Amino acid sequence: MTSSRDSLSAELDEWLAAIPGEVDARVEAVRQRIGRIARQFDRVLAVVAAEHDLSIGDWEALSALARAGAADGLTPGQIGERLALTSGTVSVRLERLRSAGLVEDVPGADGRQRPVRLTPTGMQRWGAATLARTQVESRLFGDALTPDQLGRLDGLLARLLAGLEDEFGPAPRHDMTRGRRSAP
Repeated sequence: MTSSRDSLSAELDEWLAAIPGEVDARVEAVRQRIGRIARQFDRVLAVVAAEHDLSIGDWEALSALARAGAADGLTPGQIGERLALTSGTVSVRLERLRSAGLVEDVPGADGRQRPVRLTPTGMQRWGAATLARTQVESRLFGDALTPDQLGRLDGLLARLLAGLEDEFGPAPRHDMTRGRRSAP
């Protein structure tokens, strides 16, 4: 098991003193830790992506295509909507993925659309990177929590997420780095 002393422990009192008004220290501590944990998982994603010759953006696009699972692919507009990206960003990203042999164009139903899908190489690269990511995360969780603690944490986070989604609508389906927000 890892140490229970984290970076927030050393800063929490100072942070709470800087916030105006009455603040529930427990809520602020949990929110700060969730944010820091999310940023750490972004780091895991960046390291593993680089080890598989992918950018985080490439991985996000490949993930959207893999999750769609459709043989007829997704249009650039659908990818942009799922990942909250502009059409220009999607175009640049898809061109890079085409050049790398990770996606290919497929005929659109109306002849005008230009959907893309994963190539076998794209599916293999995305699968290997995703498996590596899950293995790193499993090790990190296993180093910090017992299986029973992990199960309890999952239940607590499920309740918290349900409350947030009741208030603000569904969370994005896809992992999204750099603070982008997608449509539900």
